[in-house]
Amino acid sequence: MKKILKFGIPAVIILLAGVFWWNYCFVFGEGVRAGNLNFIVKKGYVFKTWEGRIIQTGFKTPAPGAMQSNEFDFSVANDSLGGLLERNSGKSVEVRYKEYLHSLPWRGMSKYVVTEVIKITDPQPASILPY
Repeated sequence: MKKILKFGIPAVIILLAGVFWWNYCFVFGEGVRAGNLNFIVKKGYVFKTWEGRIIQTGFKTPAPGAMQSNEFDFSVANDSLGGLLERNSGKSVEVRYKEYLHSLPWRGMSKYVVTEVIKITDPQPASILPY
């Protein structure tokens, strides 16, 4: 019985730590997204994080015959990046992000966390259609 407690409890603790790391700390993917910054806001009850949305050009259709804008919801844990994006709301931005399997309260509400702002430009004026 003592051997089971001596080796079983540490094994369970290591297993639980591994599951926590896999679900919350493992970076599932990294990438770059570009589009018009719709909004960014700092919110939270205990952990204040920046939450924002980028509207990308084009449309995605989750169901045949439907039409929906392509939106990218993200979180920013870094205050300097959040402030930079807040000052440039409405402009065209290009950001680098990390994708996690689940969110953590101090990292934000989204599983996509922006880590870098690559480029900020003024939005292109809408072209006038000939018809």
